[in-house]
Amino acid sequence: MYAAGRAMRLGPAYAEQPKVLIEFDGETLLARHCRRLAAAGVTELVVVTGHRRELLAEALCRHAPAHGLLPVELFNADFAEGSVLSMAVSLPVLEAERAPFFVMDADVLYGSALLPRLRASAHRSALLVDRNFSVADDDPVLVPLRGGRPFDFVKKWRGECDALGESVGFFKLDPAEVPLLAAETRARLAGARRRESLDDVLRVLVQRGRLGAEDITGEPWTEVDFPEDVAFANAEVLPRVRAQDGR
Repeated sequence: MYAAGRAMRLGPAYAEQPKVLIEFDGETLLARHCRRLAAAGVTELVVVTGHRRELLAEALCRHAPAHGLLPVELFNADFAEGSVLSMAVSLPVLEAERAPFFVMDADVLYGSALLPRLRASAHRSALLVDRNFSVADDDPVLVPLRGGRPFDFVKKWRGECDALGESVGFFKLDPAEVPLLAAETRARLAGARRRESLDDVLRVLVQRGRLGAEDITGEPWTEVDFPEDVAFANAEVLPRVRAQDGR
């Protein structure tokens, strides 16, 4: 899980904490991730930290064991540069994996159905896509599909496709994808490419046909990037998440 960023787009109200420590119904996104991951059968949570590392590391060591997860913190000292550097920090862990694993953005509020759906995907490697999206007040990462398979992964996508959706930011990756993931990451560790995103690396996997897609249109979720996202999460997403949780 990648949680190193400074959350600058959220404004001064959230400047002194990692986004994953924002609370909804008195529960942080991190605590919710731990609960969801444990329910999906995950046993270890690796988090790449950066901004306000000490806050996140303490919370990780508190919440993960409470849900039966082994906490592992990896620190990206260069978190002010591109998020591809967070991917680079995680490569030793990914290269040691022998079973499929999740790669996840940390700043997502979501219901109980998403991770089980991703884990159960018939595709060895897959991403989640939502066809119900808007570009009116955001700049989502778009996923065009042809014959049910994604063939690109980029903001402001234009072209012809069978269906178009927004990426949730959650991936299941087979260990067979790691050599390409690692090579594309390491190719970005010098010069101007250090400013690139981990999404640029994942895009290569999608473009080469290495990932399938699971359509989760209609499921409650939202990325938290702007103050309006916090308001939307509380007003629109959280009630549906509570309903899924039976609360």
